[in-house]
Amino acid sequence: MSSFVHIIGGGLAGAEAAWQAANLGINVVLYEMRPKQSTEVHKTQKLAELVCSNSFRSDDHQSNAVGVLHQEMRMMKSLIMRAADLHKVPAGGALAVDRELFANEVENQIKSHPNITIKREEILSLDAIEWSHIIVATGPLTAQPLAKAIQKKTGAADLAFFDAIAPIVYFDSINMKIAWFQSRYDKGDGKDYINCPMNKSQYESFIQALNMGEKMLFKEWEQNTPYFNGCMPIEVMASRGTETLRFGPMKPVGLTNAHDNTRPYAVVQLRQDNKLGSLYNIVGFQTKLKHSEQTRIFRMIPGLEDAQFARLGGLHRNTFINTPSLLDNQLRLKSEPKIRFAGQITGVEGYVESAAIGGMAGKMAAYEILDKQWCPPPPDTAHGALLAHLTDGAVGDNFQPMNINFGLFPPMEKMTKNLKGRDKKAAYASRSLASMEKFLETII
Repeated sequence: MSSFVHIIGGGLAGAEAAWQAANLGINVVLYEMRPKQSTEVHKTQKLAELVCSNSFRSDDHQSNAVGVLHQEMRMMKSLIMRAADLHKVPAGGALAVDRELFANEVENQIKSHPNITIKREEILSLDAIEWSHIIVATGPLTAQPLAKAIQKKTGAADLAFFDAIAPIVYFDSINMKIAWFQSRYDKGDGKDYINCPMNKSQYESFIQALNMGEKMLFKEWEQNTPYFNGCMPIEVMASRGTETLRFGPMKPVGLTNAHDNTRPYAVVQLRQDNKLGSLYNIVGFQTKLKHSEQTRIFRMIPGLEDAQFARLGGLHRNTFINTPSLLDNQLRLKSEPKIRFAGQITGVEGYVESAAIGGMAGKMAAYEILDKQWCPPPPDTAHGALLAHLTDGAVGDNFQPMNINFGLFPPMEKMTKNLKGRDKKAAYASRSLASMEKFLETII
């Protein structure tokens, strides 16, 4: 095959794009700037390094849109889902992974694929490149030189928001005489989370400490950047009202203190972060607090009085383009169709959403090289709904990052008018997976 696909960025989207294109017989060159040039948050040079949570969120494909997307990706022989399934750790109804083993798996599979070449170099510009098929999958941490090049190509200012990282605690430093194992409503095996209880007085003192805690200063280029609601810092949520956290990540519903059989006023949950069970991340505790303040304030949590932190929280800027205005329905730049975009830079939010868009971009480029007509997944599938939202379903003037959800799917009012809650979601999920199965019978 004489034509190559050149993919810039070795994150989840870039790796999945490379995998899908290569499996169709296309030669792929995958460019990753690490380790020559690192980012504010990456710690290794591994492809598909997870820098935020280790959770891929719900794996329930019977009534949850994220779980449906998981299952569709498995049906499409996704590398990302294969690696996640191989290296999952206990997380109730969620799919969480050992981040080191996951990244190792993805990198080993990419390295061993005969149609993929990895080049460890930074791409600074798109102007002088003579490549005929390009996928930009640089994600939320696009380096400034390339970000400026993209801005020049699109003719529009990049949008940006902040994405935050939760701290990780060593398990053996958690006081299990106060904390206990239990999943909310006993989902999963019923003990996939560690729970730290608070009474009313402890909770109010904690909220006050969060509000008064010293935050890290923003860099000049970070000023006036809005937060994405799905990954909001804990102190920002606390500032919105005393009860905000108690109805958010610290809600006590579905949990009973195993030590005294009472329901706490509020609960901090920790989720296993590696297969060994030696690391746990504090769920929903993304933060911009200074490191010294994090240590002080988070040790106010009952059970974490002597907590030792393997990683403290942080915050980084995320960039994305106005996809509905700039890209066509094959994720190509309207002004220069040889350039495609994939992953979080297109305005999807979440690991699996990014990988799914990457996978489709890889297939689209491969079909173009093979001179075959690309037909998008039906809009009643999770893949199709996500793609349709990006390319023509969102309003360009108000475009913001989006997770997969059933609100993006075409309505099925006749079938669901008498259904509510889980039953209604189950109907959407069933339709989606059946539609994807039929679609896969029609493509190569």
